[in-house]
Amino acid sequence: VTLLLSRCLLKMVKENIVVPEEILSFCCNGFQGSTSPPRTWEPGEQEKVPEAMASPLPARNPTEVQMSQLVLPCHTNHRGELSIGQLLKWIDTAACLSAERHAGCPCVTASMDDIYFEHTISVGQVVNIKAKVNRAFNSSMEVGIQVSYEDLCSGKHCSICKAYATFVAQGSAGSKVKLKPLTPQTEEEKIEHSIAAERRRMRLVHKDTLKDLLTRSPLETELETRDGSAAVPAEKTRVESVELVLPPHANHQGNTFGGQIMAWMENVATIAASRLCHAHPTLRAIEMFHFRGPSQVGDRLVLKAIVNNAFKNSMEVGVCAEAYGQEMSISRRHINSAFMTFVVLDQEGRPRTLPMVAPEPGDGERRYREASARKKIRLDRKYVVSCKQTEVPLSVPWDQSNKVYLSYNNVSALKTLVAKTNWALAREKEKVRMYTLEEDKFLSFRIEMSVNIAASRAFFLLSDLRRRHKWDRHYEHAEIVQQVDDDDLIYHVVSQTLSLENKPQDFVILASRRKPCSKGDPYVVAFRSVTLPTHPASADFTRGETLCSGFCIWPESEETSKVAYYNQATPGYLNYVTTNVAGLSSNFCATFEACEKFLLKNKEDLIVRL
Repeated sequence: VTLLLSRCLLKMVKENIVVPEEILSFCCNGFQGSTSPPRTWEPGEQEKVPEAMASPLPARNPTEVQMSQLVLPCHTNHRGELSIGQLLKWIDTAACLSAERHAGCPCVTASMDDIYFEHTISVGQVVNIKAKVNRAFNSSMEVGIQVSYEDLCSGKHCSICKAYATFVAQGSAGSKVKLKPLTPQTEEEKIEHSIAAERRRMRLVHKDTLKDLLTRSPLETELETRDGSAAVPAEKTRVESVELVLPPHANHQGNTFGGQIMAWMENVATIAASRLCHAHPTLRAIEMFHFRGPSQVGDRLVLKAIVNNAFKNSMEVGVCAEAYGQEMSISRRHINSAFMTFVVLDQEGRPRTLPMVAPEPGDGERRYREASARKKIRLDRKYVVSCKQTEVPLSVPWDQSNKVYLSYNNVSALKTLVAKTNWALAREKEKVRMYTLEEDKFLSFRIEMSVNIAASRAFFLLSDLRRRHKWDRHYEHAEIVQQVDDDDLIYHVVSQTLSLENKPQDFVILASRRKPCSKGDPYVVAFRSVTLPTHPASADFTRGETLCSGFCIWPESEETSKVAYYNQATPGYLNYVTTNVAGLSSNFCATFEACEKFLLKNKEDLIVRL
């Protein structure tokens, strides 16, 4: 307001207009509610603040960037809807500004995780983008982006998508910069900070997951359409377009703006999809942009797109960007690649049935099979996310296609529980403390204590369920039924606890282990129930399920650690809990005391790989 009035004052002076005394006083003294001079406080004297204003708002994340853009006709497609390419430009800009706020130096986009678009945005609506750094690693950082739209006439707000981008800080001559750590403040920030390490792990193994799935379950290509006519050759959908990188396409560092590259890629992918369906397709999802190298002003960018596979109501388009300079003799540089999923909607907004694609021999067939594998991974991932925790069964079928995301979901669920702030102390007995957390339909428990054992040794001993019967009287025995990888194992556990049918319970449990990603992180051992075709429910046992449980172990010194066990009670368990809280507390504390004795007795065991 002061700036605006100052500008008015300058204009009035230039035009020889008499300046009102109120405006002059405001600009000189600041607003005091009158034209009187500002109050000068004596030493030790304080201005009284109204009680309603005494509590300040929580500090805003210093890396948070907010952007609001009004959708104009120049931003839209033929339907009057915001172009996804334009939206990607805005997303990349906001995320880059957030990253540079934390790094204090130029940053470049390394990758953009999968994005799922829930709604379209029309002309006249406002796009609100919020970006902030979730976690900083050595020279890279994860930026979380939330996108929503606002209808100015109705006041309606609606979520569009959520994205995660990885940025790399760059110093002089393109050298990497070591980033300072980020300290989360709110509960939400602590959750995102903790799970960011798990998302990073999932990105690194994504390609291996796809290769493994293709090796284990090769998919046959079908060359007939659903109506019996010949399939459309994939070659007919191929698009190749070249763009000259001009100064308006560059960022403030002189490199081609990442958002511009993504927009160009979306454009050619849309053309390829249109050539298959002979209609205007709608982009529903993008699977990870991965920037392999930079390009500069003056480069020629060749953008290629082709429909890899068409399913009943959706199609996958593969798109890549290559760069070269003025000299054609120099080989092209692979800049970026992505996979985009399109649908074609009818007048009622329902997906239309699409013609099938006949892949080209060789690379075309490979892309065809990979597209089918990626679709399976997406569907399995969606199933894991959509499972309601209040519904039975809680177990999710384990499969090669969902093993990475199931492991991620297992660890992230435990880390989310750990980051909760409203735990209440229920009981304290000597060194053992028991906390409870009541949320909606769930009751969670946390039992913790300090133990004279190195955190790495406690992690090794507690992550092996085959040893648990030595300190937990509820366990009879456990065996490994499948070793997924070095960090994930599936156990079949038999419990001594009898069910209502007077039969012992058994469990099929996925155990996911994680070592600390950086200083201050705990060792994590997460448990959740899964189903395996090789171990169906047996008539001799009552199949039990665990929703979310596990250990977090924080090093306190070289020879001491804080061990905490978490358990989120399933709905069927709550009736027992509410009628026997005192007995449950004693039970938990006694079990944890036995756990301490077990750790101290076995702390000299050598740490070997299972």
